[in-house]
Amino acid sequence: MSERTVPDPAASPAVLLGPTALFFGVVSVLGTAVPRLFFLTPFTALAGALALTFGMTGVHYGRRGVGRLWVAAAGAVLGLLGFGAFMSLLIAFAA
Repeated sequence: MSERTVPDPAASPAVLLGPTALFFGVVSVLGTAVPRLFFLTPFTALAGALALTFGMTGVHYGRRGVGRLWVAAAGAVLGLLGFGAFMSLLIAFAA
């Protein structure tokens, strides 16, 4: 059961977890930080949560040698920042 299902580790879908997390992390941070991109605000919580999820999964696979470790870690950090900024804005406006 420990056989790989793909012939080459570079052909694994886990390789794209890092860049996907980075994309969602950038969308999440820009949606909360740039006032002109205010129309992205409803999507920032979802993008931040997805970036955090994809980033942590990408870090897991990156430590095993499949995928891009630092890109996934950067995406996870940006997702955490974007999600945290959205939640703090939500709490501030609710008070």
